[in-house]
Amino acid sequence: MFQYLFLDLDDTIFDFHKAEYVAVGKTMASLGIDPTEEIRDRYRIINLAHWKMLERKERTREQIVVDRFAVLFQELGVDADAAQCAEQYAENLSRQHDLLPGAKEALEILGKKYRLFLASNGTGWVQVRRMKDANIGHYFEKAFISEEIGENKPDAAFFRRSFSQIPDFDPAKALMVGDSLTSDILGANNAGIASCWVNPKHKPRQPGISVDYEISALSELYPLLETLPVHACE
Repeated sequence: MFQYLFLDLDDTIFDFHKAEYVAVGKTMASLGIDPTEEIRDRYRIINLAHWKMLERKERTREQIVVDRFAVLFQELGVDADAAQCAEQYAENLSRQHDLLPGAKEALEILGKKYRLFLASNGTGWVQVRRMKDANIGHYFEKAFISEEIGENKPDAAFFRRSFSQIPDFDPAKALMVGDSLTSDILGANNAGIASCWVNPKHKPRQPGISVDYEISALSELYPLLETLPVHACE
């Protein structure tokens, strides 16, 4: 049976869409920009595109966190310091830690039977602060955050470096759980471990990415695991 559960943070445990909405609003307002729905939506699209570039190794983390705002400001015709804005946004985001429904209860249940590890592509200090403020850090044996690991999901190197920090680790007993096909699930494929896709909107799967299990919310994970035969991962 599974022993090691690697859990993504944003949109798996935390409501990232809400966090982003609030953080963008506060950041734009601090610049004297009216944070309209159109601007928030445009930022979300630009931001997602930049994270995909990071996953494909087309940009570095240092580049995307600034460039996403530079692109937005160029479209808006706004003369603002993108780097300074990125710092302000990170600060605002670090204060947002709304949990998805049932997520904390799920961590409580899972933590009693499985070894939990965080696997996030987010910014280190931002994720650590959010976990602390939400009082969920103690559920995890260790947090593997790409900025600190030096590699990003879905690169197998991210997982190899994480696995190397777990004594007597057995990849046959590991499961990656997350909402992103191109980051979490593809990362699990690359690392040779099983995957569970958190897919609340029932999006279609993508060719070339293998999904072992699928749930709508983290709260469904424990019941799913309990249905698996003991020899499933051996």
